[in-house]
Amino acid sequence: MQKDTLFSAPIEKLGDFTFDESVAEAFPDMIQRSIPGYSNIITAIGMLAERFVTANSNVYDLGCSRGAATLSVRRNIHHSNVKIIGIDNSQPMVERCRQHVTAYHSDVPVEILCDDIRHVEIKNASMVILNFTLQFLPPEDRIALLTKIYHGLNPNGVLVLSEKFRFEDEKVNELLINLHHQFKRANGYSELEVSQKRTALENVMRTDSIETHKVRLKNVGFSQVELWFQCFNFGSMVAVK
Repeated sequence: MQKDTLFSAPIEKLGDFTFDESVAEAFPDMIQRSIPGYSNIITAIGMLAERFVTANSNVYDLGCSRGAATLSVRRNIHHSNVKIIGIDNSQPMVERCRQHVTAYHSDVPVEILCDDIRHVEIKNASMVILNFTLQFLPPEDRIALLTKIYHGLNPNGVLVLSEKFRFEDEKVNELLINLHHQFKRANGYSELEVSQKRTALENVMRTDSIETHKVRLKNVGFSQVELWFQCFNFGSMVAVK
């Protein structure tokens, strides 16, 4: 696994964070060292798939990156005629995702598309995954995407939404940001790496509060919405149609 050293040297002009070739290559290491509880979330997505995925339906992994959630779902599908569709707008991610999917034998078909998730039709879905993806969409596009997902889900279908959260209470927000940075330093990131990554993400990742997510999902039409996992300012929610 390639080590993430993308921000280890001073970068004279820090541009916005993009999921380019170098990020795609170092992504597994970056995620494990940057997102507390990531492997637990991936494992639990498979457990949720076991409960919610039904025969003759589709599963969508929106912003599938290198396919961790897709593979977790596929390992836990025990019904016939289920198809998993993974979508990512980063060609380097899509290429690696296709390699990973073909490396593991399974009877469950997987299609990986390079596309913008805002342009893809969602239909006959028993499960939709947004694993740290919504936060990279412009805030004004989020309701439209969630509405499309809701209408594309079958009754009792589930949306899994994992995000980095912002907290209304400034002291709590600052505490959880600091704990997250401490987590990254404990995983070998330097002060320079932490600060440069934060700057690069500032314009492309605009986070919402848990309450904002809950209200928005309820307004879209989901009957049950709950936070099921949280570690510092990262977490995952389930919304059931």
